[in-house]
Amino acid sequence: MSAAQRRLRAIKLLHTLVWALFAGCIALIPVFAWVRRFDVALVLIGLVLIEVLILGANGWRCPLTAIAARYTDDRRDNFDIFLPEWLARHNKTIFGAWFVLGLLLTLGRWLRAPA
Repeated sequence: MSAAQRRLRAIKLLHTLVWALFAGCIALIPVFAWVRRFDVALVLIGLVLIEVLILGANGWRCPLTAIAARYTDDRRDNFDIFLPEWLARHNKTIFGAWFVLGLLLTLGRWLRAPA
C-alpha cells in the first residue's frame, strides 16, 4: 500500500468517526427530548449546529473531503468516508430532516413541559 493510500485510509477513518459522532448526536436528540432531558438535547443540538456552521463555511462539504481529494482521483460519493455510496449521497437529506424533526420534537416537548 502506498503512502497516499495509507493517508486516504486514515482520512476516511477519521471522517467516518466524525460522521458517526454527529449522526449519533442527531439520532439521540429526539430520544432525550422525549424523556424531557432538555439539557442533554440542547448540548447535542449545539454540537450539531457547530457542525452545520463548519459545513456552511466550507460550501456544505466536510473539510476532510478536500483533504481526501488530494490522495485520489476517485470522486464517488463515498470516496472520502467508509459509508455505503447511497448513504454518503443522501446523508445531508436524511440527517438534515432527522435533525429538524428532533428540533421540532424538542421544542414541542419543552413547550408542554410541566412548570
